[in-house]
Amino acid sequence: MRGWLALAALLIAAPVAAKQPQNFLYLGQDEIEGLLPILDRPDIDGAQILYIWSNLEPSKGVYDFSMIEHDLAIVRAHHRQFWLQIEDRFFRPAARHLPRDMLTDPEYGGGLARQYDDRGGAPVPAGWVAQQWNPAVRARYQALIAALAKQFDGRILGFNLEETSADVGTDPPPAGYSCDAYFEATKENILFARTAFKHSQVVQYVNFWPCGWNNAHGYMSRFFEFAAANRIGVGGPDIVPNRPGQMRNSYPYIHDYQDKVPVVAMAIQEPTLEYINPATNQPFTREEFTSFATDYLGVDIIFWSKDAPWLRR
Repeated sequence: MRGWLALAALLIAAPVAAKQPQNFLYLGQDEIEGLLPILDRPDIDGAQILYIWSNLEPSKGVYDFSMIEHDLAIVRAHHRQFWLQIEDRFFRPAARHLPRDMLTDPEYGGGLARQYDDRGGAPVPAGWVAQQWNPAVRARYQALIAALAKQFDGRILGFNLEETSADVGTDPPPAGYSCDAYFEATKENILFARTAFKHSQVVQYVNFWPCGWNNAHGYMSRFFEFAAANRIGVGGPDIVPNRPGQMRNSYPYIHDYQDKVPVVAMAIQEPTLEYINPATNQPFTREEFTSFATDYLGVDIIFWSKDAPWLRR
């Protein structure tokens, strides 16, 4: 009896191994061939590659996925996993990468809505976002997702839609836009993707919601409950330890739902690398990023910028 009690005490006292996330490279299209030495590192498990919509749909309903096939073949030849992201929003004023007909056909209302950055005071143009609240735009986007799923489901590890954050301005608002319409369109798109991709993981990046700061209108809590109920993974474009804005928005929900959703996948992109740890007055280290990602957020996959210092050593 004493032997069993001693064994039980040892098991209780034994430290639990820390969760080890997979490390992926976060890349734009046309970058993979120049970064094969990094991809081949034993501590890199795969690549997340981003593609712009206009390159994949050169004309209405005509798809060209040769670029994805090319990159997928390279990644698989190097015995790594592949993660796909399609961009429907762009963060430079000159970037308008939707299929050309969507920018001119009145059915799509111009296809894009201008985004603004008002952190410096007066709003300034800061890029574009697809008008997913427009049913015609949303139908084209879902047709693209369906075509991608038909060709790549089960051949890639996962697929994610871009961040929920958007600031389109409301003086006046774009035609047909409302915060509720934006929220419902986001839910509809990711549920469509979840249904289309039956084998690969599906993730919605969630960081902020228009009109939804600090769970206003219940957007954050409602979305995470929806994700858990529909086997939708969650994540986001930035891991920044304890950053106040994120801690009042998506981070607590990712923390609370990490065991209720199939996967948590998050990125450390170029701007993230410049954030300063207030405790050290230095940029966050790999260990600090990873510790927060695993201990608090429960991240399964980290998509690292190729510019991360530990990858450049």
